[in-house]
Amino acid sequence: MMTTQRVSEPSETLELLLATGPFAAALRAAIRARGLGLERIRYRLRAQGVPVSLATLSYWQSGRCQPERPGSIAALRCLEQLLEVPPGSLVRLLGPPRRAHRAAVPGSR
Repeated sequence: MMTTQRVSEPSETLELLLATGPFAAALRAAIRARGLGLERIRYRLRAQGVPVSLATLSYWQSGRCQPERPGSIAALRCLEQLLEVPPGSLVRLLGPPRRAHRAAVPGSR
């Protein structure tokens, strides 16, 4: 007799990721749960007056970078509405902003 292990429902997985993170995984799960492609998301955000590039959305969901500037955080709040996740659930997962490390260029002062 074969036993089967219960597979988590997508909504349970999304709820867990929204509670614990990381940000990129939670964003990917929310996008998947909503069933929208990145191009469609970009289009809908732009229609609300929130221009976000396709590359930026891709970087956010892959974990390559995360929203940090005030305009990006505002866009993320609109994205939360669009993805129908609780307000602030994705923003809360961001943590403190990372500092950009720039190499000093000799003679730049």
